[in-house]
Amino acid sequence: MQPREYKLLFTGSMGVGKTTAIAAVSEIAPCSTDVANNDREGHAKATTTAALDYGEVFLENGDRLRLYGTPGQTRFDFMWKILGQGALGVIILVDNSRPDPLADLRDYARAFGDLLAASRAVVGIGRTESHSTPGIDDYHAAMDELGYAAPILSVDVRRRNDVLMLLDILFHQIEAAETTQAVNMELS
Repeated sequence: MQPREYKLLFTGSMGVGKTTAIAAVSEIAPCSTDVANNDREGHAKATTTAALDYGEVFLENGDRLRLYGTPGQTRFDFMWKILGQGALGVIILVDNSRPDPLADLRDYARAFGDLLAASRAVVGIGRTESHSTPGIDDYHAAMDELGYAAPILSVDVRRRNDVLMLLDILFHQIEAAETTQAVNMELS
């Protein structure tokens, strides 16, 4: 059987840790398109992703996960559509320390709703150790309001194992969705 490649996205607001998450698990030197941050009011970090981040993970069976990180600033949202083409799943990262993290989740859930509707998404909530509210139940309620369901976990994207857990959950969702699709096609 020929090895397969899976295109997966990491998305979320600026400073949420998309670049960090990809770097934590990539088995190649990650590619990043960081530029000087001109929006210091929105976030104090020195750089921001202008186009994409990229990394790869190789699975034991020879399959490859191609990891793409979207820019976090909405002024680069045209890249979200470009990067989303052909993606099999999305990891939405949310920073619980932001002023309105539930609004952030809603914005990115709407932007990537096609993947959420196909059960090919997982949500990782960061900085919950220092900012305990909103809680995981609040995130589930926000997703329910939008009509989506996805696993939602508290994570630290600096920890390789946390990012691998997100990828593992997403990968299992993709496989389950593909199996369901294949069965439905056979029944048609």
